[in-house]
Amino acid sequence: MASRPNDRGLVILDRDGVINRDSPAFVKSTDEWIPLPGSIRAIAALDRGGFTVTIASNQSGISRGLFDRNALRSMHRKLRRLVATEGGHVARIVVCPHGPDDGCACRKPRAGLLRRLGRHYKTSLDGVPVIGDSLRDLQAAARAGARPILVRSGNGRNTEAALPGELAATEIYDDLAAAAAALLREHNK
Repeated sequence: MASRPNDRGLVILDRDGVINRDSPAFVKSTDEWIPLPGSIRAIAALDRGGFTVTIASNQSGISRGLFDRNALRSMHRKLRRLVATEGGHVARIVVCPHGPDDGCACRKPRAGLLRRLGRHYKTSLDGVPVIGDSLRDLQAAARAGARPILVRSGNGRNTEAALPGELAATEIYDDLAAAAAALLREHNK
């Protein structure tokens, strides 16, 4: 089941600022992990509507020593539990634990996390929606040949104001709920 997203349609979400509140001090615990209004229902709706919902997230707080992998797993258990209460499922979560200066291939704006999901699902990322609130999310999507989608939540309004020319045609929605509704309308045509 997990290796067949084309039957369902793969979608890749960023986490902080898209699904939950972001923080300049990092989201370090389940208490600090607070979903944005409508995001949990949007994820469940995408899943129920025929998408394989995945998450690709930079989590440099691990390399900075601000939280550990157990804390991160606990936040993701909370996320999955909340989505399940709405009748949905998050199929896969991949993270980059490295810092911005570590030079890894997985940290967005590089496309490593997205390509890892493509390999896992044995599918091309061509046209796969990647929903983020930061320029690095959009750049990673473009580098992977995916479909960058910006939401104005989190850092999205600042990102929108500074979009470079090569990303000027990026689809923009107010939040994950609005982006999900648009994808579901398109998917069900």
